[in-house]
Amino acid sequence: MSAPAWFEAALADAPEHRDVEVEGTPVHYRVWGEPGRPGLVLVHGGAAHSGWWDHVAPQLHSHRVVALDLSGHGDSGRRPSYDMDTWAREVVAVAAAEDLGAPVVIGHSMGGWVALTVGVAHPGAVAAVAVIDSPLVSRPPEEERLRQRRRPTRTYATLEEAVERFRTLPPQDVLLPYVREHVARGSLRREGEGWTWKFDPRLWGPPALLAELLPRLTCPAALFRCEKGLVSREMAEEMASLVTGGLPVVDLPDAGHHPVFDRPLALVTGIRTLLAFWPGDGGAR
Repeated sequence: MSAPAWFEAALADAPEHRDVEVEGTPVHYRVWGEPGRPGLVLVHGGAAHSGWWDHVAPQLHSHRVVALDLSGHGDSGRRPSYDMDTWAREVVAVAAAEDLGAPVVIGHSMGGWVALTVGVAHPGAVAAVAVIDSPLVSRPPEEERLRQRRRPTRTYATLEEAVERFRTLPPQDVLLPYVREHVARGSLRREGEGWTWKFDPRLWGPPALLAELLPRLTCPAALFRCEKGLVSREMAEEMASLVTGGLPVVDLPDAGHHPVFDRPLALVTGIRTLLAFWPGDGGAR
């Protein structure tokens, strides 16, 4: 299946790659858009990386968009241990390095938990937060899958073999092949004579307590619920009941847990709409 024109155009709008040191660890990030526009920070899920947003971020033209590799992921450095508070400080530091003011922060899955932590722990540093299919559970689904495997990170002889083995966690039925190919190649690094995944297999830290975070939010917030994802309608209602003033829920029809892989244009439409309605530094200008 050949890549459509919109996808090729998005990748052609290549980001700048930068690094900032946060508490002794280099944090890598990508940036798109003109300086001076409202800020938007995109946060990937567990075991993922900033390249998951390569075909999404360039389409969010109203904003200066940053996507970071959380420590232990992608091209960022590793730490002895990881937790949501540290990752939240990395988000704030990257936003400050790019002079984004108080940006909107949007996170997918585990990254949604990080976004919520930013909203609660650093309320003055963020205009609004949104989460994409981040479930109200004690541990992210990516971690549970990897814990179940109980296998060391594997090394593959060739890049092509490794790309073929790429899977999402949790798995889903539909993965657009051109998106999968691009993301998989960006997920790998050379190790000796072979290739292995970039994420630190020791990256899992204490669980996020969403039931405690949601009632403490003071900034605008929203939930993107994927129809075939991990957040049921009942769970979405429970999450909304925990947020003072309610939590707007944007439904993504026929989307799996990873909408960047199966319904990226629907996700772009939803994010654009949300950004247009949020006020202040988080609203489109």
